[in-house]
Amino acid sequence: MESQSFTLDNEDWGDVFANYSETYSFDQGAVPCARSVNTESVNTAMAVIYSLVCLLAMAGNVLVMIVILHNRRTMSSTDIYLLHLAIADVLFAITLPFSAADVINGWLFGDAMCKIVSVLKEVNFYSGILLLACISIDRFLAIVYSARTNKLKNQFLTNVVCGGVWLFAILLSLPILVKGVFRPPDSERILCYEVLDGKSSAKWRVATRFLRHIAGFLIPLSIMLFCYSVTINRVLKTKGFQKQKAMKVIIAVVLAFLICWLPYNITVFIDTLIRSKIINETCEMRNPLDKALFATESLGFLHSCINPILYAFIGVKFRRNLIKILVTKGIIKQGPIVKYGRSVSTTSESGLTSTTI
Repeated sequence: MESQSFTLDNEDWGDVFANYSETYSFDQGAVPCARSVNTESVNTAMAVIYSLVCLLAMAGNVLVMIVILHNRRTMSSTDIYLLHLAIADVLFAITLPFSAADVINGWLFGDAMCKIVSVLKEVNFYSGILLLACISIDRFLAIVYSARTNKLKNQFLTNVVCGGVWLFAILLSLPILVKGVFRPPDSERILCYEVLDGKSSAKWRVATRFLRHIAGFLIPLSIMLFCYSVTINRVLKTKGFQKQKAMKVIIAVVLAFLICWLPYNITVFIDTLIRSKIINETCEMRNPLDKALFATESLGFLHSCINPILYAFIGVKFRRNLIKILVTKGIIKQGPIVKYGRSVSTTSESGLTSTTI
């Protein structure tokens, strides 16, 4: 049977949003194709995923913040970036209970919270990848150019850079403030959605998506790929297991980000090409793309709770410092600390490490 093409007119709102889910693409002007999935079961699955990720992300990242701040006198520039990365993930985790309730019952929290939650999500997206790009530049300068500065001066400059990252992430997130609360015609669900007319909304969404693709992913990713390719090449040419081991955690953090967010960004980019009419849209294309958007975004959300797991399994110093805190608080006995007491030294040649993680 020949595939069916279609466009979303104003009168289609009721059909499109009858089983609305904020992230399952029906909120993005999705076409009125025959449903190939059970939206109720999908929404329930999303709510469960959001709840679990919230608990894991809050517990793990708060623990990371405690460990890094407990050693704040010896914090390196990388520690400061990782601290801000944990803060970004905590802010994102705070939004997940709202998202979980939204996919089940629609938006129940008013216009102001609609804007706040939307901005927090967007700021987390931008700040996360921008901070990872800053870490790649920091390691590039430290290893390739053996850049060294006074520790206090270095901490001050790093905090200034982090402040700049947060400010830039907030500015890039401002377009999301067009979201507001409204109820589409013939729908019982209240939505947190772009409060624009149909044509303006479509153009606005495509424009902001291209901003996300370029400023929020392609440019930072290019910076990371360049910096780490040169840095790893330099490390591999340098003798000494210590120097090669120093990059393990940072590389793991970057790879985790790519594994979690690259599939979603590719899927959204394809969806953007469809909505900008560069690719012709059909029901046969729409349904699998909807499934891919749900699956890849769920994978992306998991990223907020993965970094603490990486630190625990790969970061020897993180485990050692965590155990020191537990011993200090009397939660565990002093015995286990000996196991990690002779781990990697807190400094190494060419500024390779000196990080809490």
